[in-house]
Amino acid sequence: MTEIDPVNKPVHYNQAGIECIDAIEAMTENMPGYIAPQAANVLKYMWRCKYKNGLEDIRKAKWYLARMEKRWMEFNK
Repeated sequence: MTEIDPVNKPVHYNQAGIECIDAIEAMTENMPGYIAPQAANVLKYMWRCKYKNGLEDIRKAKWYLARMEKRWMEFNK
């Protein structure tokens, strides 16, 4: 029997054998710091939406995406 570890390996952050944190780190490794946190949160909320908070997580992802767009515009005038 596989033991569930909600702190170190939460089920909603593992999809197809890939940990969300690993995907976030790969995605943001070379991103500028002014957008990396927002990008990380977009991925996190989309990653878990089916398994945790559904539409609420999709709305949170959209909020972070809009913030990411705003910051991109501010830093790339």
